[in-house]
Amino acid sequence: MPKKTKNYSWTRLKDSELLELRFCDLELEVKGSRITPHINQLYKELKQRKIEFNPHVWIAQDWFAMDGIPGIAVPFYIMHERLAKLSRKLITDVEGFNNRDCIKLLRHEAGHAIDNAYKLRLSRKRQKLFGLSSQDYPERYSPRAYSKKYVVHLNSWYAQAHPDEDWAETFAVWLNPKSNWKQRYKNWPALNKLKLVNELMNEIKDVPPFVTRTEQPGDITKSRKKLKTFFNEKREAMGLEKPFYLEPLLVRLFSSEPEFKKRKRAANFIRDERPLIREKVARWTGQYKYTIDLMLNEVIQSCKEKNMHLTKSERETRLDLVGMLTAQTLNYINSGHHKIAM
Repeated sequence: MPKKTKNYSWTRLKDSELLELRFCDLELEVKGSRITPHINQLYKELKQRKIEFNPHVWIAQDWFAMDGIPGIAVPFYIMHERLAKLSRKLITDVEGFNNRDCIKLLRHEAGHAIDNAYKLRLSRKRQKLFGLSSQDYPERYSPRAYSKKYVVHLNSWYAQAHPDEDWAETFAVWLNPKSNWKQRYKNWPALNKLKLVNELMNEIKDVPPFVTRTEQPGDITKSRKKLKTFFNEKREAMGLEKPFYLEPLLVRLFSSEPEFKKRKRAANFIRDERPLIREKVARWTGQYKYTIDLMLNEVIQSCKEKNMHLTKSERETRLDLVGMLTAQTLNYINSGHHKIAM
């Protein structure tokens, strides 16, 4: 069972007061924190594979692993429920807060860390199958939602962002003892990548890491940036590049005709159903919940301006709305017009 989190004085602050704090003011620590059991689970999985390497972990602004450093940075907002609550309010989601997502992200970042520890990117076989690590990282990328050349692990088809992310995602699937990857990816081109990960991991069994650097880039204990600055930047990065223009589709679900005036207002219905709709559309599309929220704001505003009402039962309307938003989001992504922020 996770240990109790440390009693911090800032947990009693109002949101506006908490946002004025600097990162270094939080005084967070990895040791004995709520994520310690997940880190231990990661180490256990590596040991079961006879990999003699445990990446060091530190607290930063977001999840990442830096080239050349065999370690993992975890975000401050998963370290305490109060910080997670603030994150949910401002950006709708807390990436990696729950147990399932935390270990998924740790496995992914461990893929980067083990790459750095054993210089695996120098393998010609890996370069040929995954691509070159020297390829520039894009600020945004356009995923192909139905491609079978990549494993599916994190949201937003993250394996398609860059060869190194493809490697880390494939490693994470391979490391997960419950992934059943040989069957799950049978007949997928991605299976060849999983087999190569398995081959390279067998080559480094019981071998100490070549790189043992312990730097902690982005360590928030040294950062004077305010929390409000971080969240403002995050919201901008997660936003939509352009509106979806869903008005023509809304007339299939709602109406402003007099015969429906006694039924529930569409804008009120969507506001009431927003959490459920947001969750389902985000799950099916792999999009940020915050981005789905922006799309729902657009729909609510359109329905409000046109004074639209429900034309069917609430249950039917809910199902149709989730289906419409999911389809439109996937069409937008697959069109190549949509690019996901890194």
